[in-house]
Amino acid sequence: MKSPSSTIVFTGAILLLALMAVLADGAARRESITFDEIAHIGAGVSYLQKLDMRMNEEHPPLAKVLAALPLVVRGVHADYSHLSWAFSGSGLFKQYFGEWIFGHWLITRWNDPIATVFWARQPMLLLTLVLGIVLFLYGARIGDQWGGLLCLCAYATMPVMLAFGPLVLTDIAITLFVVVTLWAFADMWRAPSRGTVLRFGFAFGAALLSKFSAGLLLFCFPAFILSLRWLPVPQQPKGEVELRAWRRSRRWSLTKGILLAALVVYAVYFVLSRNEPTDSLGVLGTNMAALLLRRLLMPPWIYLRGLALFAFTGKPPAFILGHSYPHGVWFFFPALFLLKSSLAFLLLLVLALVVGLVAKFRPVRLAVISEGLELHWRAMWVSLIVFTGACILSRFQFSIRHFSVSLALMILLLAPLPRTLNQLRHSGWRAAGACLSLTVALALASVITAVRAYPYYLPFLNSLSGGRPGYLLVADSNLDWNQGLLDVENFVQQRGLTHVLIDSYGFSDPSVYVHQGRLWNCQKAAPEDGGQWAFVSANLIQESHNCLWLLQIPHDALAGGSMYAFQLPRVIPPAGSPGGPPLPENYRDFASGPSSGDLRLTFLNCIRDPQQLQPTWDRLTAQAAKTRKPERSSRPKG
Repeated sequence: MKSPSSTIVFTGAILLLALMAVLADGAARRESITFDEIAHIGAGVSYLQKLDMRMNEEHPPLAKVLAALPLVVRGVHADYSHLSWAFSGSGLFKQYFGEWIFGHWLITRWNDPIATVFWARQPMLLLTLVLGIVLFLYGARIGDQWGGLLCLCAYATMPVMLAFGPLVLTDIAITLFVVVTLWAFADMWRAPSRGTVLRFGFAFGAALLSKFSAGLLLFCFPAFILSLRWLPVPQQPKGEVELRAWRRSRRWSLTKGILLAALVVYAVYFVLSRNEPTDSLGVLGTNMAALLLRRLLMPPWIYLRGLALFAFTGKPPAFILGHSYPHGVWFFFPALFLLKSSLAFLLLLVLALVVGLVAKFRPVRLAVISEGLELHWRAMWVSLIVFTGACILSRFQFSIRHFSVSLALMILLLAPLPRTLNQLRHSGWRAAGACLSLTVALALASVITAVRAYPYYLPFLNSLSGGRPGYLLVADSNLDWNQGLLDVENFVQQRGLTHVLIDSYGFSDPSVYVHQGRLWNCQKAAPEDGGQWAFVSANLIQESHNCLWLLQIPHDALAGGSMYAFQLPRVIPPAGSPGGPPLPENYRDFASGPSSGDLRLTFLNCIRDPQQLQPTWDRLTAQAAKTRKPERSSRPKG
């Protein structure tokens, strides 16, 4: 028979998961398709329908396939005679261009965009809820049932998870499977067996199939092993001979688990690429034996090719606190974490740290971690250091969603808090009762924050922003990811506008959602634009375009500050004059680089006329070659 406290915890967990489902799904229903979803949805559908992985190789397939499942079951239509499909398979890197055209046509031309995006997001929402259940169960085992509930509360009300959880991205998938892999790894290290090795291997394989950054786990495992030499746990044998045998058996289990994970990745890639042409391995020959070898080598070739695309893709500048940096800076993710987390969660982490230090220095030793779970606790905090360190040192810094694994592991750090406070109270620490009350109050505050922020979780900034507009602090998917077009359409409908200008943050056609709109560039305002309504992405005001001049015009914030509405003056001041748009030499394009043209128009032209794909590709590659040639000639000889 369950105790009353167990019933309360179980009921609380159900309510928190239901709250998260309502908030996340409700917010997603109000959002237009975001930047990366166009490529991901189209690619996932093609994987299942054609067993061909030519699209979006720069990301592993698991999340995309899961998102495509309900679409394929419902009979989504894709035209594989479309030029974008053939173009994407006609040469390395061409898919990097063609996947956006194919995805746009699949979602907005061949199918209903609202229904297509809705059904693609449902598996992602389910994954998000599964991650919540996992954090609840693991937290309950590390600490106690109240610790599990606290972890779930922190997760279910976290704006980052509510924003990105339902979207067709790889971030929630990798977060889920990294956490499960680490737990399975600790299980295997505690008691190596066929079952624990199998669970670890399949979990690690799923992580590798979610995102290439799952490779960081290969650094977490040795870091964990080294930590046991410096800080042994009770499960380790004391004798030297027994300890060597103990380590040897676990290292062998780890090797078998990694090999199993590699086999899982190979099998999935083999099935999903079964019909993909092997011409890229044509150097191996064309006889029967060579053709068989080419087919067998396609899975690792596609995986490594995708990894190379991921590693060598151009890295955008890091924009944080109003400044753009040409490369990553150490404080990018710490600052972003402080701005985009609820204050209640930040205070819970501080409280957990203080309480942990108090418990450590008490005269009586307290069992703050459940007996037998020391290895699991070690795996979590060691991996938190590895993943956080990788983010801080990375040159690829532009979104809080890339910090999602660290966020989940931070949440698990809260698990021992209720258990520790109870033990401190019984040991006579007078402040324990007040800290328990504070913990409950902060948990409730996190719920209130999530409800008040609904439905605009993606641009969420806490009060540490000082009330400053988001475009002065952050950019990219920390602020706007093209998700606010439905709010723009509502604004247009309410005012009965028949023609509007849209400066959106994406490679898609904004008129899909705002039928009265046409793509516009706020840096290039022309006299004929005078008196019209213009809607500008917050990212394009300062970071990716140079449009601070618009702020002198009365404006309305839409979609939680992701978009801004301006009614342009009837007479627009000349470029370069006070109150006017910038001169061409002061233009900025995506990623704050000097603009040689609006890349959005390049994609839009190819969307409207796919026959422009090859000529556009030829022009872009020629421009790139001209850019590289002066760089080579300017290098010193010798």
